Amino acid sequence: MKRVVITGMGIVSPVGTGVEYAWKNILAGKSGVRKIEDIDVSDLASQIAGLPIRGTEPGMFNPDLVVEPRDQRKMDKCILYGVVAADEAVRDAGLDTYTGDKERIGVSVGSGIGGLNTIYENCCELSENGPRHISPFFIPKCIINMAAGHISIRYGFKGPNVAMVTACATGAHSIGEGVRLIQHGDADIMVCGGCESAVGRLGISGFAAMKALSTRNDEPERASRPWDKGRDGFIMAEGAGVLVLEEYEHAVARGAKIYAEVAGYGLSGDAHHITAPAENGEGGRRAMVAALNDAGLKPADVDYINAHGTSTGLGDMGELIAVKDLFAGTNACMSSTKSMTGHLLGAAGAVEAIFCVLAIRDGIVPATINLDDPVDEVGDFDLVPNAAKKRKVNVALSNSFGFGGTNASLVLKKVQ
Repeated sequence: MKRVVITGMGIVSPVGTGVEYAWKNILAGKSGVRKIEDIDVSDLASQIAGLPIRGTEPGMFNPDLVVEPRDQRKMDKCILYGVVAADEAVRDAGLDTYTGDKERIGVSVGSGIGGLNTIYENCCELSENGPRHISPFFIPKCIINMAAGHISIRYGFKGPNVAMVTACATGAHSIGEGVRLIQHGDADIMVCGGCESAVGRLGISGFAAMKALSTRNDEPERASRPWDKGRDGFIMAEGAGVLVLEEYEHAVARGAKIYAEVAGYGLSGDAHHITAPAENGEGGRRAMVAALNDAGLKPADVDYINAHGTSTGLGDMGELIAVKDLFAGTNACMSSTKSMTGHLLGAAGAVEAIFCVLAIRDGIVPATINLDDPVDEVGDFDLVPNAAKKRKVNVALSNSFGFGGTNASLVLKKVQ
């Protein structure tokens, strides 16, 4: 079986744009959740979100550095996030100056929802002013595969070009399927990840109608609190995470920097409910077992788990029960970086995979912030409460679970 390694990474997130900026804030326990100010949310139940801060200072989201303003008008913000994150990952991997066969480089970047705000805006335009006012860019501006399309066009990557759509598991599935395309021989390099921008009146109203969102509007930085008794729902967030995956021998031959290996990928379906996981988290457990089996590892080999951990009652408990059962008697610890970023939906799995890679690189695991009063079921299991912890990490597991009962787990490993 071909080995697949990570040779480039890029992030746009509520805690920073740029991998090192985001990681610095994650290790500092800094929340990226804030009050929504660019749209009217006065009549909405949830008025807070995890949003990248736009500006020209280092660590801020500045798309003008990557995409010409006239071209940005042809992209929903979701797609723009993906292109900016991909640009960092591509440059990090040295693919911006790559002279090899670009028919062997593919793209697998998806989204859970896609250009929801563009759809909403055009529906309003149609209703108010009629069809003549709809832009010819409307459809290509918002369809989910256009992030992968723009990335492919921008760099001339002519290999497989796909877009996963599996709700909040999208980013992880995009990575896992990219691994398999390389292992199957369809590509030598895959640019993989997820992007999302659904914070708007329609998106917030939809999730709020399900009673899924936190309404801790007066304390945005304390609102995302996985496994805490005071949790009251998740925080919508926006951004993108993109990783460059590469066949190991190919990476070595071109002298690429290697961060870590994607050693295992597991996926499963709950077959239980359209939005709620099984109470015992057995679907997620099967995905974790499948990923470990794919990697040829045992639960005792895992040092750190980056949880799906969204700060919802059923989701938090199902995952906790499954993890405690599977990793009983091991020294594994688990944390949720969503306590700082909020939930990036289809981008979450890719962003969190990057955090796992950095935990391996730096020997430090990020905290679960706002974990002040853990639910009783936590017991003595280490959820890394409120402060990052130095710890040698050889193997990390990243979980992503989505509506429809779709689950994905990735095993990331230090390259030996």
